[in-house]
Parts: sequence; structure tokens; C-alpha cells
Amino acid sequence: QLQASGGGLVQAGGSLRLSCAASGFTFDDYAIGWFRQAPGKEREGVGCTSIVDGRIHYVDSVKGRFAISTDNAKNTVYLQMNSLKPEDTAVYYCAADPSNARAPMIIRGVSVYGTWGQGTQVTVSS
Repeated sequence: QLQASGGGLVQAGGSLRLSCAASGFTFDDYAIGWFRQAPGKEREGVGCTSIVDGRIHYVDSVKGRFAISTDNAKNTVYLQMNSLKPEDTAVYYCAADPSNARAPMIIRGVSVYGTWGQGTQVTVSS
């Protein structure tokens, strides 16, 4: 399973670091995606990384502000979020894709990700 944590309330311009810890499996051969879902909106991808080779992809709206990193020893992926904006407010999820760690790094449909964390709330006040 995946456990997402680190959310909270922050002012615009602030930073948060989310963690996604895997337990019960080692995600050496996975791609890990970060998603978010704001109230009344569809879940959208934020970025993803291949645990196999460290490739990372971000969606345009977070490029230059968000950074994904991995600690293989801890079986954990991080999402460092800087220069946060009110529109970043959402529940953030991490998810594991067992099939595309060696494929081009793109945000794939939610159905591709077989294992999901429970979500962590990020609220950015203006």
C-alpha cells in the first residue's frame, strides 16, 4: 500500500513537502505518479517518476515550482511544492504504476495506476 502524508495549510508563496511511502512491496520497478483533486473537479496528474531510472515528468502548471525526488532506501517518493498558489489547493494522491516504469514518462490515466495512497489535503490561503 501507499501512504501519502505531509499536507497542511500554508499561505500563498509558501512550501510543503509531501511524502509517499510504500509498504508491503518494493517499488523498484514502478512509476510513481502524483495527482490532485480539487472540490468539484476531476483528478489531475501533477508529475510522475520512474523508480527504475529516475526520469521525471511534470505538468506545465507546476514546472519550476514542484520537484519530485526518491529515497529508494526508504521506499519513499517526495513531492516538494514551492511557490504555492491558491489554485494548488486540493487533495493530493500518490499512485503506483507497475507497467510503465521504462516507458516514456507521461501522466497516464488514473486506471493505469493500480495502487493509490489515501490522499493528503493541501490548502493554500491567499
